[in-house]
Amino acid sequence: MLLHDTSIIFGRYVRQTLRSKFQILFGILMPLLYLVFFGPLLTDLPLGSEGTSWQILVPGLLLQLGLFGASFAGFAVIIEKNTGVVERMRVTPVSRLALLLGRVLRDALLFVFQAVLLVLAALVMGLRAPLGGVLIGFAFVAVLSLSLASLSYALAMSVRTPQEFGPVINSVTMPAMLLSGLMLPMALAPNWLDLLSHFIPFRYLVDAVRAGYVGDYASSRMLYGVLMALALAALSVTVGTRRFRKAGA
Repeated sequence: MLLHDTSIIFGRYVRQTLRSKFQILFGILMPLLYLVFFGPLLTDLPLGSEGTSWQILVPGLLLQLGLFGASFAGFAVIIEKNTGVVERMRVTPVSRLALLLGRVLRDALLFVFQAVLLVLAALVMGLRAPLGGVLIGFAFVAVLSLSLASLSYALAMSVRTPQEFGPVINSVTMPAMLLSGLMLPMALAPNWLDLLSHFIPFRYLVDAVRAGYVGDYASSRMLYGVLMALALAALSVTVGTRRFRKAGA
């Protein structure tokens, strides 16, 4: 029953996304701009980390896709609430968990597709990384997208207007981007800032993907990143599901 309901919701939102080529391509624009205009600046800089500048920058940009894209996914639910879509779903027997999973699985698929495009562009510009590390990066993008989209939908079910939703997301995503070391390794930061960054869950995911991009699959960075990603996903889906059930969506 859950799988059937999830597939129905997933199919609905995949078809909706495929009808919007603008949504598919526009989401990759900001990371691509960072890649093109920021990446070359790092080529000859001593970044204090193993791997080339591309092996440091690209993993951060991949997770930036999930961080910003999935965090703002809840705008769609606010629109659906205001147009009566959520109200119509309320009277169906579809599982409340499926209503969430169908949406977040679509989001994960979308951002992984965008991540593939980003990596292809990075390869043209000079990125060299083992295939295993690249695939691990895609897996982290999927899990992060699923997690943040779940929390985004939960928040969207709790507010009434985009004007309430937007500032909350911005107040979370911007500090997360700056403190997780998406652009540059936190090893370059002062000690107090590096210490503070360890309280940001995304820091561990970024470090794990960078480890994968240099072929360091059995390191503590990879272990901590995997554990943090799984814990974040479990917590986020639980919160999202409870909010959907409570809202009667």
